[in-house]
Amino acid sequence: METSNLNGMLSSPEVQAFANGFPVMMLHLVVTFGLLAVAATVYAFLTPWREVRLIRQGNMAAATGFAAVLLSLAIPLAVSLAVSSSIRDIVIWGVATVVLQLLVFRVVDMLLNGLPQRIERGEVSAAVVLAGAKIATSLIIAASLTG
Repeated sequence: METSNLNGMLSSPEVQAFANGFPVMMLHLVVTFGLLAVAATVYAFLTPWREVRLIRQGNMAAATGFAAVLLSLAIPLAVSLAVSSSIRDIVIWGVATVVLQLLVFRVVDMLLNGLPQRIERGEVSAAVVLAGAKIATSLIIAASLTG
C-alpha cells in the first residue's frame, strides 16, 4: 500500500511539473548569472578607476559604486529573465539590456565630471550619487522590457 501511495505522489501533476521545470529554471539562472558576471567584468574594464583594487584597499566609495553597478545590472537582467520564454530570449534581451546599461553607465560617468577622482579619494557622497543615477536608469530600462 505504501508503494502505491509513493507512486501516486511521484506521478502527481505538481511533482511532474517540478521535475520538468526545475532543470529549465536552473539553466535560465546559469545563463542570467553568466550574463551578470560578464557585464560586471566588462564594466570593471570600462571604468577609468579600478574598483576591485580600490575595494581591496578598503575604499568604501568604490565598494558602494560597484555594489550599485551589480544591482543595476541585475535589475534589467531579472526582468529579462521574467519576461523571456526561452534561453534565446534571455540571451537576446539580456545582452541588449547589458549593452544599453553599460552605455548609460559611461554617459553617467562622463556627466558626473571629476567622479573618478572623487571615488578614488574615497568620497562616499560621490559614490551614492553615482549609485542613484545607475539604479534609476536600470529601473527605467527594466520597465521598458515589460512594454
